[in-house]
Amino acid sequence: MKYSLVRLMALLISLSMASIACRPNQTVEGQAKDAKIKTDIKAKLASDVGAATLTAVQVNVTNGVVTLAGPVHSDEEKSRIESIAKGAEGVVSVNNALQVMPEPAPAGGGAMTTPAGR
Repeated sequence: MKYSLVRLMALLISLSMASIACRPNQTVEGQAKDAKIKTDIKAKLASDVGAATLTAVQVNVTNGVVTLAGPVHSDEEKSRIESIAKGAEGVVSVNNALQVMPEPAPAGGGAMTTPAGR
């Protein structure tokens, strides 16, 4: 009985420590503000850059700091997405980690060659 009580107490202490360690460093109000910023940016991106880019671009917001990540088609598109993020209400700063991906080579690749001697 005494052993079970000790195990129960250890379990309760462990659970309470885990719950304290898992708390975010942000208030519920701060989380709500960040969620609104993210939603506003995603909505503007949907209307300005198109669905294909929207699904590839990740928008993360913490304490008003926006981080953009993912592939884009051009430097122009990268700049446009950053400008949209900077223009959202409540944004403190923007970390632009978007990567311009090279255009894929056309199918068939190159000139036809014939084997030597034919």
